[in-house]
Amino acid sequence: MATLRINEIFFSLQGESRTVGLPTVFIRLTGCPLRCHYCDTEYAFYEGESLSFEQIIEQISHYQTRYITVTGGEPLAQANCIQLLTLLCDKGYEVSLETSGAIDVSLVDKRVSKVMDLKTPDSGEADKNLWSNLDYLTPNDQIKFVICSRDDYDWAKTMIDIHGLNQRCELLFSPIHGEIEPRDLADWIIEDQLAVRFQLQLHKYLWNDEPGR
Repeated sequence: MATLRINEIFFSLQGESRTVGLPTVFIRLTGCPLRCHYCDTEYAFYEGESLSFEQIIEQISHYQTRYITVTGGEPLAQANCIQLLTLLCDKGYEVSLETSGAIDVSLVDKRVSKVMDLKTPDSGEADKNLWSNLDYLTPNDQIKFVICSRDDYDWAKTMIDIHGLNQRCELLFSPIHGEIEPRDLADWIIEDQLAVRFQLQLHKYLWNDEPGR
């Protein structure tokens, strides 16, 4: 019987990406090979319990929403995540996957909306970016840059140009909470007329990053 190590399953509002504000079930998997300096889910590195796919489906069935986000940690660090994503799509859910971009996404079901976080230099993990993943992105996907500084912003602009990211999918720029003024990032985007979506992490403003919210 297929299982996954699950840190938590909870119901909340989507805090970012194109479905921001929509009631969503979050399935947070345990484990992550990265250690970004700003990580807000360190509790998911090791904590969790082994659940069968049947137990996972039973838990999410109690919530009245068709939106599911599989997150972490880094969910693709567990091989069975690929199978779970397909199962959720088969059951009619609108599924998104929050991934660091450090692990191969080529086998992810094409019905899944991949939200791939390209790591900026100030994250401390930019060397982990698996650039071949860009070849598997579709217009259904999104690339997220978490911006910690002006240097990060300039680096992200350069990556957009080098890799033609605007031609691949929607781009998200998010200021790291507590380290950069959101207005500064908004002003830079407007000044450069950059074709990206500015976003704030809604859940941090509503619930101050409480686990399970």
